[in-house]
Amino acid sequence: MLDNKSNKIVGVKQSVKLLKSLQNYANLKIYVANDAEIGVIKPLVELAKCKQLEVNYVATMKELGQLCEIDVGAAAALILE
Repeated sequence: MLDNKSNKIVGVKQSVKLLKSLQNYANLKIYVANDAEIGVIKPLVELAKCKQLEVNYVATMKELGQLCEIDVGAAAALILE
């Protein structure tokens, strides 16, 4: 699912920053952990909604971290395919 390291952004702040700078969203997927604190993921989810992008939810931060091949949990990730 999340197999190309060079096209992966992990973390809410980094994801928001990249999402604001992109002009083309055609090959972009947004992943958010269901168990992440609402206040943490809210800026990313609202920006995605504003840009009419689908947000894909993953059960836990731990699972999203594993999918991103990192040793800690992740609240959010962007994947450019």
